[in-house]
Amino acid sequence: MRSPFLVLIPVLLIAALAYAGWRLWRIVPFGWPVKLAALLLFAAGAAAMFLGFGRFDRMPLGVASAVYEVGNTWLIGFLYLLIAFALMDLGRAARVVPEGLLRDSVPGTLIVLGAVALVLVSGGFHYHHNYREEMTVRTDKPLERPLRIVLASDLHLGYHNRRPELARWIDLMNSEDPDLVLFGGDIIDISVRPLLEGDYAAEFRRLQAPAVAALGNHEYYSTEPRAEQFYKDACIRLLRDSAAVFDGIAVIGRDDRTNAGRKSLAEILQASSGVDGRFTLLLDHQPYHLEEAEACGIDFQFSGHTHRGQVWPISWVTDVMYEKAWGSHSRGATRYYVSSGLGIWGAKVRVGTRSEYLVLTVEPQ
Repeated sequence: MRSPFLVLIPVLLIAALAYAGWRLWRIVPFGWPVKLAALLLFAAGAAAMFLGFGRFDRMPLGVASAVYEVGNTWLIGFLYLLIAFALMDLGRAARVVPEGLLRDSVPGTLIVLGAVALVLVSGGFHYHHNYREEMTVRTDKPLERPLRIVLASDLHLGYHNRRPELARWIDLMNSEDPDLVLFGGDIIDISVRPLLEGDYAAEFRRLQAPAVAALGNHEYYSTEPRAEQFYKDACIRLLRDSAAVFDGIAVIGRDDRTNAGRKSLAEILQASSGVDGRFTLLLDHQPYHLEEAEACGIDFQFSGHTHRGQVWPISWVTDVMYEKAWGSHSRGATRYYVSSGLGIWGAKVRVGTRSEYLVLTVEPQ
């Protein structure tokens, strides 16, 4: 039986599109030719957003990238256009905003479209600033030496985050002089095709430390077997419900929860040799059921997936959805870090969130 919520989504979307289109028609000045042009531009962005899904791999690479960028940037712009119109309507109801500012108004149009443009431009600049988060974890478990680990999630490489961006990220990671580089899922966005055609694997092979990854949900969206082959070409060790030991640290990689048949964390630990008594670091892409890591005595868990909503006010939604949507966290003796991601899905815009990577030092107590 179909969920009522799934039926409600397209209804709300159509209502939102109709509201934004109607408000745009009313506020734009200079008669119907200009109004029509504004609506056509609005509709073109919407078409790029909705028509692109499932069809990117059928387009030439440059066209697919353009459609992806335009459509997903439109989506963020649409969100803030709705917010702007809603605020102006509330202001009118409260007799703060004059009616004339909402109808055939040059100042009103400049205020609304200027505000949306400002958010998109500033959010784009903010996205390209990569934040470096640093943590130190001390352990009484035996270590051969202090270890420096770079952790990143949600690179979302593909039609929008291209090879030059990846090259810059690899340079950042190498500059940390790490002993190990860990990826917490969603290296690939919606298709592995751009990574294969652009030989993105060559950039990963420039890493100056062993690289290990767990799968994310987007690896499944991008056809998981091809994603797995890409990891091999990139010299990234993929852990799927398995563990490996590096310099005294046991790294456990869980398959993404998209796979309903993945093992429980307890089953993985029971089947993994050489883990007992070591410092354990868990890669689990989606930060659900954090109590599992605590119950299994995991020392540190790294997750991503949430992006912390990418833009405000979606960040409020993720803060409600997850026990921890972003940042460091503790449950008992288990430490956690949920990353908002180094890359991003969709438009390269961040509002109220940040693109980041984590530098973790594990040292003896």
